[in-house]
Amino acid sequence: MHVLAASAGFAIALIILGDAFETIILPRRVIRKFRFTRIFYRHTWIPWRKLIGSLHNRRRRETLLGFYGPLSLIFLFLSWAALLILAFALLQWAWGTNLRGETAPGFRAALYFSGTTFTTLGVGDLTPISGFARVLTVGEAGTGFGFLAIVIGYLPVIYQSFSRREANISLLDARGGSPPAAVELLRRYAEGQALNEIDVLLRDFDHWSAELLESHISYPVLTLFRSQHNNESWLAALTAILDLSALLIVGVEGVPAHQAQLTFAMARHAVVDLAQVLGTPPRPPAPDRLPAPQFERLGEQLRSYGAPLRDGPTAAAQLIDLRHMYEPYVNALGTYLVLELPGWFPRDGVPDNWQTSAWERAACRLPRSRPAVPDDHL
Repeated sequence: MHVLAASAGFAIALIILGDAFETIILPRRVIRKFRFTRIFYRHTWIPWRKLIGSLHNRRRRETLLGFYGPLSLIFLFLSWAALLILAFALLQWAWGTNLRGETAPGFRAALYFSGTTFTTLGVGDLTPISGFARVLTVGEAGTGFGFLAIVIGYLPVIYQSFSRREANISLLDARGGSPPAAVELLRRYAEGQALNEIDVLLRDFDHWSAELLESHISYPVLTLFRSQHNNESWLAALTAILDLSALLIVGVEGVPAHQAQLTFAMARHAVVDLAQVLGTPPRPPAPDRLPAPQFERLGEQLRSYGAPLRDGPTAAAQLIDLRHMYEPYVNALGTYLVLELPGWFPRDGVPDNWQTSAWERAACRLPRSRPAVPDDHL
């Protein structure tokens, strides 16, 4: 029995320490299937998603889905700590719980001593006697102290990556609408006689896509962190940029395609790798995001903006081929993360986020005789 306990304790400690190293410190994708972190997220996110998805209130649903990312980090850290405490308790108990001061010798005393040692409380009511117990105690105290230091250093990195991601998403608000749409992006640049500046936008999002790929593969939990506004997301921004790049590659008068090709390649790389990391097999969206009648409408609108799309059946076929390269992946990611994909056209009558405020929305809901009350962002 003691041999089994020692083996189990050693195995648990090794698995959890390795998992924490791969999750927090190792800056690359881990392809090994058996990982505690992967099991944890699979068995918490999917039930949470199904439970919250049954709510009819979209605003409340998005709020609760947004809680999951930060909460999951807290519970993941607590799970790691609890399993490490259990592992060291098994090792202490397997060696015979050589502790001075225990009134009830056994596994309970070993578990209590392990908890106080790992958290570096140092209560002092139990002390190790044998040499092995003392070495194990020092090792556990050092592990607990190092674990706490790594967690403290990990959280700022996560939130810095989140902030950098959200800053560029907010830039699309005035440029492409809320949520952003490829046709709306072209319309606003064309009406501002700034089609030659689209290359600057695409260059910025080329770098943004590369940073998104690096940060979200290193820390996949970031994919579960939702944006400040319900009508914005990193996936919607990435999809809109891919849509825009695909249009420019097909050919839009007055806009060179070279930067669009580079941005398309980088953004497509990001969605494919992230779909692989999250284990979401590609599947085309249903219904089609841009059926034939909508493609004709797209061409008419671009002509009216002074930025006509290259005519002919080859243009439609090329756009379909380009869309097949990324739409199945963004659709799979959107389904798994419960993130809505943007359309090719803007939503009618929906203002940009910068054009609204919580006070204005509250004023629209309340009688004129009552003062407007601030409300949360939609």
